[in-house]
Amino acid sequence: MEQLQGLTAEMYRAVVAIVDDRMKEIRVTRQNFDRLVRAHARTEKRLETLAEAQARTEEELQKYREESEARWASIEASLARLAEAQARLAEAQARTEEEFRKYREASEARFERIEAAIDRLTEAQTRMEAQVRALAEAQARTEAQVRALAEAQARTEEEFRKYREASKARFERIEAAINRLTEAQARTEAQVRALAEAQARTEAQVRALAEAQARTEEEFRKYREASAARFERIEAAINRLTEAQARTEEEFRKFREESEARWARMEEEARKFREESEARWARIEESMARLAEAQAQTEAQVRRLTDREGDLRGRMLEFSYHQKAGAYFGPLLRRPRAVLPVEIEDHVEGYLSREEFLDLLAADLLVSGYPRYRPEAPQVWLVVEVSATVDRHDVERARRRASLLRKAGMRAIPAVAGEDATVGALEAAETHKVLMLRDGRAFFWEEALTEALNEVPSEV
Repeated sequence: MEQLQGLTAEMYRAVVAIVDDRMKEIRVTRQNFDRLVRAHARTEKRLETLAEAQARTEEELQKYREESEARWASIEASLARLAEAQARLAEAQARTEEEFRKYREASEARFERIEAAIDRLTEAQTRMEAQVRALAEAQARTEAQVRALAEAQARTEEEFRKYREASKARFERIEAAINRLTEAQARTEAQVRALAEAQARTEAQVRALAEAQARTEEEFRKYREASAARFERIEAAINRLTEAQARTEEEFRKFREESEARWARMEEEARKFREESEARWARIEESMARLAEAQAQTEAQVRRLTDREGDLRGRMLEFSYHQKAGAYFGPLLRRPRAVLPVEIEDHVEGYLSREEFLDLLAADLLVSGYPRYRPEAPQVWLVVEVSATVDRHDVERARRRASLLRKAGMRAIPAVAGEDATVGALEAAETHKVLMLRDGRAFFWEEALTEALNEVPSEV
């Protein structure tokens, strides 16, 4: 019994240790799977971010394309080369979109394969867990059988103990009877003749006692035979249990070997999957780097194209203001005349330093005339800086160059002109009383004219 209990406990501890090791490996596998899920989530998030950035780029390009088309409609046919450049940019963007579409399709196919591999791993893990549960149930049944056998053995030992105690009591009674018989025999020897009949009765009692003893011995023999048979059955059951345990151990050994082989294959597959994933991520990151580089090049081309467009718009505006000076400045001046700075260089060169003269020559446009609604006012000169979008620097240049013209003895008014103006330019023009022509409308004219008329030109 003690050997059986010790063997079962040892086997139980071995089974528990092996199951605990497998459960730890299962938890490690689940942790790897959780990391894979998080990596997949990060991948999707990066792809979403990339898609959003691409969408913003496409939206910005679409807006720019629409604005460009609206602006090209108002520009003369001489800007056809710019339209061709815009078409090439659109083709490049289309190629970029096509490459990204192919990349997105390839990525979706790769992720489908990844999800299929994960599903297979999950199914294999489920089967493994079911086998472990079945093994645990079989072990529980074995332990229950061992416990039942131990209880039966305990009952047998308890019955044998009771029988031994009963036999001991019987032998004590027999010994007491023999003692009484001996005493009676002594009395019989003393009174042989007087107790002959009593002797006969005593002999009868002895025979009866011998018969009872014989019956007792026969019962004990039968009990001993029955006990031996029981112990033989118990030993046979123990042998069968030992054989079954050996088979269980062999099956469990095979199961453990198969499980270890399966885990080895799963670890190898996981390692290959990690390597493939790392390689794919390297390719994805390389593609993203190429895409980012192409995006940067596209943005640089857009910026260069925007700058070129701004320069062309500025030049076209300069040309327009020079050719249509009457239309732009007629509401402000009578007999307006647009001239280039070089046309009055003989008059102003002697009053300016070389640097000042060169700065004045860089002015976009000079317009002379008489204030329309002030007949008594003398001739004034507008020093005009033209830009597509007027900023604070244009205002500052107009003020500086107007002061140079006043230094040469001419009544000059600083002016800026363009299709639009920044908030800084509006604030500077209002503060410093600079005429602003914004999309053909005049601002701060009265303030600028009043300040110019109140100033005394330098003596020539």
